[in-house]
Amino acid sequence: MRPTALSFQKQSDTVGRSRDTGTLLNVIDLRALRDDPDRLRASQRARGEDESVVDRLLDLDSRHRAALARFESLRAEQKSVGKSVSRASADEREALLARAKGLAADVKSAEAEAEALSAELAALLRTVPNIVEAEAPVGGVDDFVVVDQVGTPREFDFTPRDHLELGEMLGAIDTDRGAKVSGARFYFLTGVGAMLELGLLNLAMQRAAANGFTPVIPPVLVKPETMEGTGFLGEHSAEVYHLPADDLYLVGTSEVPLAGYHANEILPADMLPTRYVGWSSCFRREAGSYGKDTRGIIRVHQFNKVEMFVYAHPDQAHEEHLRLLGWEREMLDLLEVPYRVVDIATGDLGTSAARKYDCEAWVPSQGCYRELTSTSNCTDFQSRRLNIRYRDADGKPRFAATLNGTLATTRWIVAILENHQREDGSVVVPEALRPFVGRDVLEPVTKK
Repeated sequence: MRPTALSFQKQSDTVGRSRDTGTLLNVIDLRALRDDPDRLRASQRARGEDESVVDRLLDLDSRHRAALARFESLRAEQKSVGKSVSRASADEREALLARAKGLAADVKSAEAEAEALSAELAALLRTVPNIVEAEAPVGGVDDFVVVDQVGTPREFDFTPRDHLELGEMLGAIDTDRGAKVSGARFYFLTGVGAMLELGLLNLAMQRAAANGFTPVIPPVLVKPETMEGTGFLGEHSAEVYHLPADDLYLVGTSEVPLAGYHANEILPADMLPTRYVGWSSCFRREAGSYGKDTRGIIRVHQFNKVEMFVYAHPDQAHEEHLRLLGWEREMLDLLEVPYRVVDIATGDLGTSAARKYDCEAWVPSQGCYRELTSTSNCTDFQSRRLNIRYRDADGKPRFAATLNGTLATTRWIVAILENHQREDGSVVVPEALRPFVGRDVLEPVTKK
């Protein structure tokens, strides 16, 4: 059995529970963390995160358990004294009533302390990212490992144009009017540009459906608990659009609503793996990226994407992750663009991912590879936060694993245009896309 992130959390302890309603305020199992704190420390070091959080967690956990024990002991004594009052003699009753009154105050104080520590512990737990897979390369953004390289970058006998110049010549991309209407990093896809994107996304949806995925058009506005449950309100919160008047968030990927789809549910064991493929518009503020990729449609505020999302048995998550990568590669092969597969280093994984692979396509105008797809194994990190479980062979509820992977997105147009361009500015449409686009070649509508 492969270790999963937070797999030391085998059964849930209750961290904070409403005594009146029984509602779980946070669910996590800290027992194996108590037994093996070095595993989380090692993961924090690999991510470049503060490993002292482990000691703070253990301290809060110990104090919280002691406070709970004190509360339960006092409450038991309170109940015992309460029962004794009705049986006591007149001489004994006054003392017992006084004791009951004192215990009531002590119980209330102990409960308040336990709840405060529970909230503090839960808040700290929410800051801790997923535990990385042991095999993931250690390092920062530049320490990825190239797993495979497919195709050879094309040698042009002319100076290749970039995707924006090609898009303007084809009447496919209009960033000037996008900026006029909405601001920087917005654009219009027009004519063959719109047909190219629709064809790309339709091809992805059809292939996913053929591979057993259930197609979904999800909402793109979600509640805070859904956005937080998927891990996007931590280090990525600056990239998320928030609508304060409604307290809703615009999603940056349909991973978010698809993760929330089965929140607070227990899935039948034979339902796993359950595979969904979502088509949605996506929104990102791109905070901190000013001056980067401002030309064209590489880094924009709004785009469309087809995203695979899987609920899986934790023991099968690693293999499912490789399947998602395989389906991504099949799509790239159909588009006939050179690409490479990279294993992302631990310091660049993001909050939810325990392991991530990117597929990067060659972009001739930049002379480098750029990310087109990403697939992440989030193990049981998201399902614990969203309370998504399944029943094991013994009928006990266990947390499922969740995984995601990009199957097509607007950015792919960049690689298609640049790799398949001809000297006159026309672009050959990859054969797999021709039935969707309705033509073999995209011809310029303007000459440059």
